[in-house]
Amino acid sequence: MKHITKIFLTLLFAISLGCKQEPALTYEQMSSSKEKSNEAFNDAKYGMFIHWGLYSIPGGIWKGKKMEELKGPKVAEWIQFGARIPRAEYAALANQFNPDKFDADAIAKLAKDAGMKYLVITSKHHDGFAMYDSKVSEYDITDASPYPKDIVQELYDACQKYEIDFGLYYSHNIDWMDANDCGLSEYIASRGEMHDRVKRKAGVNTWDPSPNTFSEYLENKSYPQVKEILTKFPNLTTLWYDFPHYVTPEQSHKFYKIAYDLQPNMLVNSRVGNDLGDFDIPGDNKIPQDHLAITKPWQTVGTTNNSWGYNSYDNDWKSVKELLFWLTEIVSKGGNYMLNIGPKASGEVPVESANNLLEVGKFLAVNGEAIYNTRKWKVTQEGPTKIEMNGTHDRAEKADLKFEFTPQDFWFTQKENTIYAIALAYPKENEKVIIQSLTLENLAEIKSVTLLGDDSALSWQQTKEGLEVTLDKKVVDPNGYALKIKY
Repeated sequence: MKHITKIFLTLLFAISLGCKQEPALTYEQMSSSKEKSNEAFNDAKYGMFIHWGLYSIPGGIWKGKKMEELKGPKVAEWIQFGARIPRAEYAALANQFNPDKFDADAIAKLAKDAGMKYLVITSKHHDGFAMYDSKVSEYDITDASPYPKDIVQELYDACQKYEIDFGLYYSHNIDWMDANDCGLSEYIASRGEMHDRVKRKAGVNTWDPSPNTFSEYLENKSYPQVKEILTKFPNLTTLWYDFPHYVTPEQSHKFYKIAYDLQPNMLVNSRVGNDLGDFDIPGDNKIPQDHLAITKPWQTVGTTNNSWGYNSYDNDWKSVKELLFWLTEIVSKGGNYMLNIGPKASGEVPVESANNLLEVGKFLAVNGEAIYNTRKWKVTQEGPTKIEMNGTHDRAEKADLKFEFTPQDFWFTQKENTIYAIALAYPKENEKVIIQSLTLENLAEIKSVTLLGDDSALSWQQTKEGLEVTLDKKVVDPNGYALKIKY
């Protein structure tokens, strides 16, 4: 009998070993497995952001009041928060949402022609309305509006056609329709009344919160919808969470792990919260001053005017020259630039926005070699023009800000044994340019200097003052040029 018992216990132990689960991966293990995705992200440099939803209908004006007269951020997609619109009243906008002029193919082609390598669209913004056919919630475009098509699906398919990498934005913390107080009360319970985020009450629905708890929102809507979009759209390169003010470390980890389990090679942004995420966002319309302090891949997101969602009265469009400044300044510091368009309620892209993007695309068709697949050099920029950008409202408030550059302004990138010097202004006729950062001390043994987009030889010499180049009236693109310096 003892012999039989021993055999039984041995078998039971063997079975238990076979059933033993592998230990759960840590965040560090998950994130460190994405080296190839990080490289691809760093290579891409330039992408399109799309903020679009029910907020495009009021276009920044509610009952005669503009965003500047309302509470909170002055960007049009925050109008429900700013005007304290009750949930049912705001949801009624869905009855009017019929973007019959939306053309997914045209938008994907616009991104392609603009020189953008990837696209990210809001699958669900802070208002809680899903722009895809969600089975988790009927508060979505196919169930709540007269428009019969799945916007996200159409864009996803169009981007596959044009070989544009695709990503999705998802507001995981703030949901003014279903997230109660967006987790504020639960945050207070875990962190206390005096925490800075509690004092700000940023994004919290205090005027008409849903009757459920925030935890119930997470379990019944937010987690399931993230799983849904990652299953429905299987070929994503990035997942863009937003505004994690009241998300706990455990909740951030769950949002990150859901993404990893379903699409392990996809990158998740730092706004998943609590210091997690594969790439950083220094800020909206913000160029980091201390880029060397950023240890992860990073991305600045920017607007083509001063709002993310469509604003009917904001005509302060970034010029082509300004957009090129943002792109070159960010790329020279090692970052990516994701530039937003806010379609109208009809689905049309504002013509000023589209036209300027296409002009940037023409510049990149000639000079893209100096942007894509590059890395930052030891010097990022030289010249007299210094422009700091510290956020969406910073630009709007600088009325006297001018994006004018001199022939002495250069931005630098590098690739293997090549340095690129990018300029946004040409020298005067027969005037030589001197690139002071390219002295013999900084860059020995230059082998050749060529102008991108022009195969003819340039006259150049390297001295103790720098690299001296004569362009001989060569203008390949009116908005600027890039020199390719092999060493």
